[in-house]
Amino acid sequence: MSYFGTDGIRGKFGELPITPEFALKLGFAAGKVLKKNSQKEKPIVVLGKDTRLSGYILEAALQAGLNAAGVYVHLLGPLPTPAIAHLTRALHASLGIVISASHNPYFDNGIKFFSGEGKKLPDALQEAINQELENDLLIEDTANLGKSVRVKDANGRYIEFCKSTFPYHYDLSNLKIVVDCANGAAYNVGPAVFKELGAKVIALYNEPDGLNINKDCGSTHPENLQKAVVEHKADVGIAFDGDADRVIMVDRNGEQITGDHILYILATQASKKPAGIAGTVMSNMALELALEQAQVPFVRAKVGDRYVLQALEENQWVIGGEPSGHILTLDKSTTGDAIIAALQVLTVMVEQNKPLHELVADFNLFPQVLVNVRLEQMIDPYANPAMVAEFEKAEAQLAGRGRLLIRKSGTEPVIRVMVEGDQLEEVTTLANHLADVVRTQAA
Repeated sequence: MSYFGTDGIRGKFGELPITPEFALKLGFAAGKVLKKNSQKEKPIVVLGKDTRLSGYILEAALQAGLNAAGVYVHLLGPLPTPAIAHLTRALHASLGIVISASHNPYFDNGIKFFSGEGKKLPDALQEAINQELENDLLIEDTANLGKSVRVKDANGRYIEFCKSTFPYHYDLSNLKIVVDCANGAAYNVGPAVFKELGAKVIALYNEPDGLNINKDCGSTHPENLQKAVVEHKADVGIAFDGDADRVIMVDRNGEQITGDHILYILATQASKKPAGIAGTVMSNMALELALEQAQVPFVRAKVGDRYVLQALEENQWVIGGEPSGHILTLDKSTTGDAIIAALQVLTVMVEQNKPLHELVADFNLFPQVLVNVRLEQMIDPYANPAMVAEFEKAEAQLAGRGRLLIRKSGTEPVIRVMVEGDQLEEVTTLANHLADVVRTQAA
């Protein structure tokens, strides 16, 4: 059985695999695999988390398992996921572990790993940990146990790293910024980075209590940030998710700036044009057409930052991301980093001396309509000739100015019908028509 999904292990706390017992065994298994694959006698693991109450329990269990396997643990406390990736490298650790369920509610939690390079764990190591979980937890020699220490300056180290990605000859002294910390991992370091670069900062949702992470706030609920930006007459709003690897921004008019907008800005408005941009199958077609016009190559990957990263590495590019605000800038960081992505947009604002809304004045997202068709049992829509014929007719109708994406849910008997194009009425009609086709043919 494989416990790992596309982004580590995730689920509801108290239910397998997110239980203290499993975390203890996972820590031991990861430690055993690490020792087998490390030249160090007692390798180091850095361990961080977001602000969920359950994180303290999982942290203690993982720490105990790792120490039992003879591994040293450096405890970072609550910090953004990308901070753990950075500090894994900075502290010359062999492994980084993050306890977080990202943008999920407080009752969920998760565990994911970074390699010593601060990147996603290689599949071979992940599979080795999975296999080791089948073995019993046996401590060979008490003298070989590992120890744990708390890294006292972890916050300061990460703040300085983030600031180093902003040009030293610029500052943010002319900007008023509202920062929505999602009551998550960036509640402390997020506002501090922008303040230390000179901005006037108004922090929202920066008082986590272990249960309020992502609750009606953060990048998945930017409505209150939009209101606050207008009320405070701020220049820009910045919203993180619970572990601060995603960012959504808001311009001075309260309009939302998505991940697609951010990629557009970094590709077409920055002083240095990137070699190419990697998006996903969910990236808006308006982005693809705008990049084509700007002569910036564009490729689509499957949904998930793991696949965006693969596309970037295959093409030797550095900038990519998802509409949700998961932005990778590989010349700055090894993983998606909300604070660093926001700083790159602020850099363009300062160097161009333009407000955020002017940077996207010529960029308008195409209307996108998604219809979920629930079935009694899952089918492959592309194995049905009648469905395929209707899909092809729709694609021909939208050629050059729209697209459709038909995909199966990975968790339930649902076919997702997404249609995108330059005319809302046409897109809505097509989406409903194709959904009816799927429903009728599957009956």
